[in-house]
Amino acid sequence: MLLPSKKDFKTFLEVFTIFQWVLSIFSIAALVIIVNLYLVVFTSYLPVTVLLLNWLAFDWKTPEQGGRRLPCMRRWCLCKQLSDYFPIKLLKTHDISPNHNYILVCHPHGLMSHGCFSNFSTESTGFAKLFPGITPYVLTLGAFFWVPLLRDYILSVGICSVSNSSIDFLLTRRGTGNMLVVVAGGLHECKYSLPESTTLFLKNRKGFIRKALQHGMSLIPTYSFGETDLYDQHIFTPGSFNWFQKWFQSWTHVYPCAFYGHGFTENSWGFLPYAKPVTTVVGKPLSMPKIENPSQEIVAKYHAVYIDALCKLFDQHKTKFGIPETKELVIR
Repeated sequence: MLLPSKKDFKTFLEVFTIFQWVLSIFSIAALVIIVNLYLVVFTSYLPVTVLLLNWLAFDWKTPEQGGRRLPCMRRWCLCKQLSDYFPIKLLKTHDISPNHNYILVCHPHGLMSHGCFSNFSTESTGFAKLFPGITPYVLTLGAFFWVPLLRDYILSVGICSVSNSSIDFLLTRRGTGNMLVVVAGGLHECKYSLPESTTLFLKNRKGFIRKALQHGMSLIPTYSFGETDLYDQHIFTPGSFNWFQKWFQSWTHVYPCAFYGHGFTENSWGFLPYAKPVTTVVGKPLSMPKIENPSQEIVAKYHAVYIDALCKLFDQHKTKFGIPETKELVIR
Protein backbone atom coordinates (compact mmCIF):
# COMPACT_ATOMS: atom_id res chain seq x y z
CA MET A 1 0.00 0.00 0.00
CA LEU A 2 1.41 3.36 -1.06
CA LEU A 3 1.32 5.84 1.83
CA PRO A 4 0.92 9.57 1.16
CA SER A 5 4.13 11.58 1.33
CA LYS A 6 4.71 14.51 3.69
CA LYS A 7 4.20 16.84 0.73
CA ASP A 8 0.83 15.24 -0.08
CA PHE A 9 -0.27 15.49 3.55
CA LYS A 10 0.73 19.16 3.73
CA THR A 11 -1.16 19.87 0.51
CA PHE A 12 -4.23 18.17 2.00
CA LEU A 13 -3.98 20.34 5.15
CA GLU A 14 -3.61 23.51 3.10
CA VAL A 15 -6.67 22.69 0.99
CA PHE A 16 -8.65 21.72 4.11
CA THR A 17 -7.87 25.03 5.82
CA ILE A 18 -8.85 26.98 2.72
CA PHE A 19 -12.28 25.32 2.67
CA GLN A 20 -12.53 25.76 6.45
CA TRP A 21 -12.00 29.52 6.15
CA VAL A 22 -13.89 30.19 2.91
CA LEU A 23 -16.93 28.10 3.84
CA SER A 24 -16.96 28.54 7.63
CA ILE A 25 -19.13 31.65 7.58
CA PHE A 26 -21.75 30.02 5.35
CA SER A 27 -21.59 26.53 6.83
CA ILE A 28 -21.64 27.55 10.51
CA ALA A 29 -24.46 30.05 9.96
CA ALA A 30 -26.53 27.57 7.97
CA LEU A 31 -25.88 24.75 10.46
CA VAL A 32 -26.91 26.85 13.47
CA ILE A 33 -30.10 28.03 11.79
CA ILE A 34 -31.11 24.57 10.51
CA VAL A 35 -30.36 22.79 13.80
CA ASN A 36 -32.29 25.32 15.87
CA LEU A 37 -35.28 25.21 13.52
CA TYR A 38 -35.24 21.42 13.79
CA LEU A 39 -35.08 21.57 17.60
CA VAL A 40 -37.99 24.01 17.75
CA VAL A 41 -40.28 22.39 15.18
CA PHE A 42 -39.61 18.65 15.37
CA THR A 43 -38.31 17.94 18.89
CA SER A 44 -38.98 18.81 22.50
CA TYR A 45 -35.58 20.47 22.89
CA LEU A 46 -36.88 24.03 22.66
CA PRO A 47 -35.06 24.92 25.94
CA VAL A 48 -31.74 24.36 24.15
CA THR A 49 -32.57 27.06 21.62
CA VAL A 50 -33.88 29.34 24.36
CA LEU A 51 -30.67 28.84 26.33
CA LEU A 52 -28.59 29.63 23.25
CA LEU A 53 -30.56 32.82 22.59
CA ASN A 54 -30.22 33.85 26.25
CA TRP A 55 -26.45 33.45 26.00
CA LEU A 56 -26.48 35.52 22.81
CA ALA A 57 -28.40 38.29 24.59
CA PHE A 58 -26.14 38.12 27.66
CA ASP A 59 -22.99 38.26 25.51
CA TRP A 60 -24.37 40.76 22.99
CA LYS A 61 -22.00 43.66 23.77
CA THR A 62 -18.77 41.64 23.81
CA PRO A 63 -17.90 42.38 20.12
CA GLU A 64 -18.09 46.10 20.95
CA GLN A 65 -16.08 45.85 24.17
CA GLY A 66 -12.77 44.42 23.04
CA GLY A 67 -13.95 40.95 22.09
CA ARG A 68 -12.82 37.68 23.64
CA ARG A 69 -9.62 36.49 21.98
CA LEU A 70 -7.93 33.18 22.67
CA PRO A 71 -4.17 33.28 21.97
CA CYS A 72 -4.17 29.55 21.22
CA MET A 73 -6.62 30.11 18.33
CA ARG A 74 -4.38 32.78 16.81
CA ARG A 75 -1.49 30.29 16.98
CA TRP A 76 -3.57 27.36 15.69
CA CYS A 77 -1.34 25.18 13.51
CA LEU A 78 -3.90 25.13 10.70
CA CYS A 79 -3.59 28.92 10.34
CA LYS A 80 -0.02 28.39 9.19
CA GLN A 81 -1.25 25.95 6.55
CA LEU A 82 -3.70 28.59 5.32
CA SER A 83 -0.98 31.20 4.78
CA ASP A 84 1.39 28.62 3.25
CA TYR A 85 -1.15 27.70 0.56
CA PHE A 86 -0.65 30.99 -1.34
CA PRO A 87 1.77 31.88 0.40
CA ILE A 88 0.86 35.01 2.39
CA LYS A 89 3.59 37.25 3.81
CA LEU A 90 3.73 40.35 5.98
CA LEU A 91 6.27 43.06 5.10
CA LYS A 92 7.21 45.65 7.73
CA THR A 93 8.61 48.98 6.50
CA HIS A 94 8.76 50.99 9.75
CA ASP A 95 8.87 50.32 13.48
CA ILE A 96 5.63 50.93 15.37
CA SER A 97 5.81 52.07 18.99
CA PRO A 98 3.61 50.22 21.52
CA ASN A 99 3.19 53.51 23.41
CA HIS A 100 0.44 54.66 21.06
CA ASN A 101 -2.73 53.34 19.42
CA TYR A 102 -3.20 53.09 15.67
CA ILE A 103 -5.78 52.60 12.96
CA LEU A 104 -4.36 50.38 10.22
CA VAL A 105 -6.26 50.65 6.94
CA CYS A 106 -5.93 47.57 4.73
CA HIS A 107 -6.42 47.67 0.95
CA PRO A 108 -7.84 46.10 -1.13
CA HIS A 109 -10.74 44.13 0.33
CA GLY A 110 -10.56 41.34 -2.22
CA LEU A 111 -13.30 38.72 -2.20
CA MET A 112 -12.38 36.93 1.04
CA SER A 113 -9.70 39.21 2.57
CA HIS A 114 -7.23 36.36 2.87
CA GLY A 115 -4.28 38.69 3.42
CA CYS A 116 -5.97 40.70 6.15
CA PHE A 117 -7.19 37.61 8.01
CA SER A 118 -3.92 35.67 7.90
CA ASN A 119 -1.68 38.60 8.80
CA PHE A 120 -3.72 40.27 11.53
CA SER A 121 -6.09 37.61 12.92
CA THR A 122 -3.47 34.87 13.20
CA GLU A 123 0.22 34.54 14.01
CA SER A 124 0.93 32.53 10.86
CA THR A 125 3.04 35.32 9.33
CA GLY A 126 4.77 36.38 12.55
CA PHE A 127 2.88 39.55 13.47
CA ALA A 128 3.92 39.49 17.16
CA LYS A 129 7.60 39.17 16.24
CA LEU A 130 7.47 41.94 13.66
CA PHE A 131 5.46 44.31 15.86
CA PRO A 132 6.24 43.49 19.51
CA GLY A 133 3.87 45.02 22.05
CA ILE A 134 1.15 45.66 19.45
CA THR A 135 -2.27 43.98 19.74
CA PRO A 136 -4.24 43.83 16.45
CA TYR A 137 -8.04 43.95 16.36
CA VAL A 138 -9.57 43.22 12.96
CA LEU A 139 -12.92 45.02 12.72
CA THR A 140 -15.82 43.69 10.65
CA LEU A 141 -19.58 43.99 10.16
CA GLY A 142 -21.72 43.53 13.27
CA ALA A 143 -23.98 41.10 11.39
CA PHE A 144 -21.34 38.37 11.72
CA PHE A 145 -21.87 38.45 15.50
CA TRP A 146 -25.58 37.73 15.28
CA VAL A 147 -25.03 33.99 14.73
CA PRO A 148 -24.13 31.81 17.75
CA LEU A 149 -20.95 29.74 17.38
CA LEU A 150 -19.85 31.78 14.36
CA ARG A 151 -19.48 34.83 16.60
CA ASP A 152 -17.49 32.81 19.13
CA TYR A 153 -15.19 31.54 16.40
CA ILE A 154 -14.32 34.98 15.02
CA LEU A 155 -14.14 36.54 18.50
CA SER A 156 -11.53 33.93 19.45
CA VAL A 157 -9.07 35.25 16.83
CA GLY A 158 -9.43 38.87 17.92
CA ILE A 159 -12.10 40.08 15.49
CA CYS A 160 -14.45 42.78 16.81
CA SER A 161 -17.31 44.91 15.53
CA VAL A 162 -16.53 47.91 13.34
CA SER A 163 -19.20 50.05 15.06
CA ASN A 164 -18.45 53.50 16.46
CA SER A 165 -18.81 52.31 20.05
CA SER A 166 -16.37 49.45 19.43
CA ILE A 167 -13.75 51.76 17.94
CA ASP A 168 -14.17 54.29 20.78
CA PHE A 169 -13.83 51.52 23.38
CA LEU A 170 -10.64 50.07 21.88
CA LEU A 171 -9.00 53.48 21.51
CA THR A 172 -9.86 54.74 25.00
CA ARG A 173 -10.43 51.77 27.35
CA ARG A 174 -7.71 49.29 26.42
CA GLY A 175 -4.57 51.33 27.11
CA THR A 176 -1.90 51.67 24.40
CA GLY A 177 -0.38 49.37 21.82
CA ASN A 178 -3.72 48.66 20.12
CA MET A 179 -3.95 48.43 16.34
CA LEU A 180 -7.44 48.61 14.87
CA VAL A 181 -7.46 46.97 11.44
CA VAL A 182 -10.18 48.17 9.06
CA VAL A 183 -10.73 47.26 5.41
CA ALA A 184 -11.98 50.65 4.27
CA GLY A 185 -13.35 49.57 0.89
CA GLY A 186 -15.75 47.13 2.54
CA LEU A 187 -17.92 44.70 0.61
CA HIS A 188 -18.61 47.40 -2.01
CA GLU A 189 -15.02 46.96 -3.16
CA CYS A 190 -15.68 43.33 -4.14
CA LYS A 191 -16.97 44.45 -7.52
CA TYR A 192 -13.47 45.72 -8.34
CA SER A 193 -11.77 42.54 -7.13
CA LEU A 194 -10.59 41.29 -10.50
CA PRO A 195 -7.19 39.86 -11.45
CA GLU A 196 -4.57 42.62 -11.89
CA SER A 197 -7.05 45.26 -10.68
CA THR A 198 -5.72 48.23 -8.71
CA THR A 199 -9.08 49.94 -8.19
CA LEU A 200 -10.13 50.91 -4.65
CA PHE A 201 -13.55 52.01 -3.39
CA LEU A 202 -12.26 54.87 -1.25
CA LYS A 203 -13.38 58.25 -2.56
CA ASN A 204 -16.40 58.45 -0.24
CA ARG A 205 -14.98 56.32 2.61
CA LYS A 206 -13.99 58.92 5.20
CA GLY A 207 -15.27 57.48 8.47
CA PHE A 208 -11.85 56.13 9.47
CA ILE A 209 -10.35 59.58 8.86
CA ARG A 210 -12.92 61.19 11.16
CA LYS A 211 -12.29 58.61 13.90
CA ALA A 212 -8.52 59.08 13.67
CA LEU A 213 -8.95 62.85 14.01
CA GLN A 214 -11.38 62.59 16.92
CA HIS A 215 -8.90 60.45 18.87
CA GLY A 216 -5.69 61.92 17.47
CA MET A 217 -4.56 58.45 16.35
CA SER A 218 -2.04 57.71 13.61
CA LEU A 219 -3.24 56.05 10.42
CA ILE A 220 -1.19 53.28 8.82
CA PRO A 221 -1.72 52.75 5.07
CA THR A 222 -1.39 49.09 4.06
CA TYR A 223 -1.63 47.36 0.70
CA SER A 224 -1.92 43.62 0.03
CA PHE A 225 -0.25 42.98 -3.32
CA GLY A 226 -1.83 39.97 -5.05
CA GLU A 227 -5.11 39.99 -3.10
CA THR A 228 -7.24 40.61 -6.19
CA ASP A 229 -5.55 37.81 -8.16
CA LEU A 230 -6.89 34.95 -6.03
CA TYR A 231 -10.28 34.55 -7.75
CA ASP A 232 -11.95 35.20 -11.06
CA GLN A 233 -15.35 36.86 -11.04
CA HIS A 234 -18.26 36.56 -13.43
CA ILE A 235 -19.47 40.02 -14.37
CA PHE A 236 -23.18 39.96 -15.19
CA THR A 237 -24.13 41.85 -18.35
CA PRO A 238 -26.43 44.88 -17.91
CA GLY A 239 -30.02 43.75 -17.49
CA SER A 240 -29.31 40.06 -16.95
CA PHE A 241 -28.99 40.20 -13.20
CA ASN A 242 -28.66 43.88 -12.38
CA TRP A 243 -32.10 44.25 -10.87
CA PHE A 244 -31.37 41.56 -8.30
CA GLN A 245 -27.91 42.96 -7.53
CA LYS A 246 -29.30 46.44 -6.88
CA TRP A 247 -32.19 45.13 -4.75
CA PHE A 248 -29.97 42.78 -2.73
CA GLN A 249 -27.27 45.39 -2.17
CA SER A 250 -29.78 48.08 -1.14
CA TRP A 251 -31.22 45.79 1.57
CA THR A 252 -28.10 44.01 2.80
CA HIS A 253 -25.23 46.33 1.79
CA VAL A 254 -23.54 43.19 0.45
CA TYR A 255 -22.40 43.02 -3.18
CA PRO A 256 -23.73 39.76 -4.71
CA CYS A 257 -21.33 38.21 -7.17
CA ALA A 258 -20.36 34.89 -8.72
CA PHE A 259 -16.69 34.17 -8.11
CA TYR A 260 -14.60 31.08 -8.67
CA GLY A 261 -11.06 29.80 -8.45
CA HIS A 262 -9.89 26.34 -9.43
CA GLY A 263 -11.00 22.87 -8.44
CA PHE A 264 -9.08 19.76 -7.48
CA THR A 265 -7.74 19.44 -11.02
CA GLU A 266 -5.80 22.16 -12.80
CA ASN A 267 -8.40 22.92 -15.48
CA SER A 268 -11.57 22.73 -13.37
CA TRP A 269 -13.46 25.50 -11.61
CA GLY A 270 -14.09 25.48 -7.88
CA PHE A 271 -13.97 27.41 -4.63
CA LEU A 272 -10.24 26.99 -4.16
CA PRO A 273 -8.46 30.33 -4.65
CA TYR A 274 -5.53 30.39 -7.01
CA ALA A 275 -2.27 29.64 -5.21
CA LYS A 276 -0.68 33.01 -5.91
CA PRO A 277 1.48 34.93 -3.44
CA VAL A 278 -0.02 37.75 -1.37
CA THR A 279 2.30 40.21 0.37
CA THR A 280 0.83 42.76 2.77
CA VAL A 281 3.05 45.84 2.98
CA VAL A 282 2.57 47.89 6.17
CA GLY A 283 3.47 51.53 5.61
CA LYS A 284 4.68 54.34 7.82
CA PRO A 285 2.27 55.66 10.50
CA LEU A 286 0.67 58.92 9.40
CA SER A 287 0.26 61.29 12.35
CA MET A 288 -3.14 62.95 12.77
CA PRO A 289 -4.00 65.92 15.01
CA LYS A 290 -6.69 65.52 17.66
CA ILE A 291 -9.84 67.38 16.63
CA GLU A 292 -12.93 66.28 18.56
CA ASN A 293 -15.43 67.65 16.04
CA PRO A 294 -13.67 67.90 12.68
CA SER A 295 -15.54 69.71 9.92
CA GLN A 296 -16.17 68.12 6.54
CA GLU A 297 -13.47 70.32 5.05
CA ILE A 298 -10.87 69.12 7.58
CA VAL A 299 -11.86 65.49 7.07
CA ALA A 300 -11.58 65.94 3.30
CA LYS A 301 -8.16 67.54 3.72
CA TYR A 302 -6.71 64.65 5.70
CA HIS A 303 -8.48 62.14 3.48
CA ALA A 304 -6.51 63.58 0.56
CA VAL A 305 -3.31 63.40 2.64
CA TYR A 306 -4.01 59.73 3.42
CA ILE A 307 -4.70 58.83 -0.22
CA ASP A 308 -1.44 60.51 -1.24
CA ALA A 309 0.48 58.45 1.36
CA LEU A 310 -1.23 55.25 0.17
CA CYS A 311 -0.41 55.96 -3.48
CA LYS A 312 3.24 56.59 -2.57
CA LEU A 313 3.36 53.27 -0.70
CA PHE A 314 1.87 51.49 -3.72
CA ASP A 315 4.22 53.16 -6.19
CA GLN A 316 7.27 52.42 -4.04
CA HIS A 317 6.63 48.67 -3.92
CA LYS A 318 4.57 47.78 -7.02
CA THR A 319 7.44 46.73 -9.30
CA LYS A 320 8.65 44.22 -6.67
CA PHE A 321 5.41 42.32 -7.15
CA GLY A 322 5.18 42.33 -10.93
CA ILE A 323 3.00 45.41 -11.36
CA PRO A 324 4.09 47.60 -14.31
CA GLU A 325 5.71 50.92 -13.48
CA THR A 326 3.02 52.76 -15.44
CA LYS A 327 0.11 51.26 -13.50
CA GLU A 328 -1.37 53.42 -10.75
CA LEU A 329 -4.03 53.13 -8.06
CA VAL A 330 -7.51 54.05 -9.23
CA ILE A 331 -9.66 55.64 -6.50
CA ARG A 332 -13.42 55.40 -7.01
